[in-house]
Amino acid sequence: MVENFVNKIIRGDCLELFQSIPDNSIDVTFADPPFNLKKKYNNYKDKIALEAYLEWCKEWIEEMVRVTKPAGSIFLHNIPKWLTYYAGFLNEIADFKHWISWDAPTAPMGKTLQPSHYGILYYAKNSRENKFYELRYPHKRCRKCNYLLKDYGGKKAMLHPFGPLVSDVWTDIHRIKHNKYRDEHPCQLPIHLLERIILMSSDEGDIILDPFNGTGTTALAAKRLGRKYIGFDIDAKYIEICRRKLGMEEADSRLGKTRVSFFLDNIVTIRDIDWEELSNYYQIPEAARDIDHTSIRLFNSSKVIVKNFSSKSKKNNNEKQIILNLNYMQ
Repeated sequence: MVENFVNKIIRGDCLELFQSIPDNSIDVTFADPPFNLKKKYNNYKDKIALEAYLEWCKEWIEEMVRVTKPAGSIFLHNIPKWLTYYAGFLNEIADFKHWISWDAPTAPMGKTLQPSHYGILYYAKNSRENKFYELRYPHKRCRKCNYLLKDYGGKKAMLHPFGPLVSDVWTDIHRIKHNKYRDEHPCQLPIHLLERIILMSSDEGDIILDPFNGTGTTALAAKRLGRKYIGFDIDAKYIEICRRKLGMEEADSRLGKTRVSFFLDNIVTIRDIDWEELSNYYQIPEAARDIDHTSIRLFNSSKVIVKNFSSKSKKNNNEKQIILNLNYMQ
């Protein structure tokens, strides 16, 4: 029964643990496996023969697809080299949706183009049933003048107050650069990267499974957004770090009752279908074209409570009290 694994981080080999997960029982599977590039993990040798590595990858990829629900999604994060092989495996057993390019520059490797992105393969178990939500991220603006960096020309009247729809190229999420924000793990992903993936592909209460849990970024993102999680990892030290962080985390990353993703005091990802509700918390220019030079703002910037402000509705001038619960701690 999958319920025996829900909201738990379990130590063990993922191929063995997968055997206890029923077919079609998980809403979203996400994997950020070892890259086979001699990374220094705590107790794992990240360098094996090419054929052995690819055979191993094929096995856990097949298990990810097996346990995913018909309406569910499969995400694989890696460097482009390995994703070309992963896509070959997945094309036989799942439906391709996107190759997401995450703009995250890495160190020069010599005699090659400068590596400047990681890839995230997005596959559906069944594309006709796949659960998917369009996302939005904030407009990019000039820091000095506040004007939009993109020139919308004669289409300014069509500007969305919050920001454009998320495409398959993600340039607004950055790697964790400072050691004070990092765990003792060589390949830690930023939590708002996983929050974006989870918001795009799941609802509250859905189950998210990560077979290479590490120090728990996927589980933390799932908990913040009100989802259930399952994590596998072979390293006891990483599991201890993850469980400690989960014990301090609350499932309250939201504005009002709506789940959103935060980073550095700002909301960085929302679902498009939630904007009608979220717009009640913002001061928005009356003319859409004014978004070109005027940012929307929360009614109260304290990020704790908004109260006693007048309703924007002309039909109702009563004053409101709205509690904002904005947990964006790293």
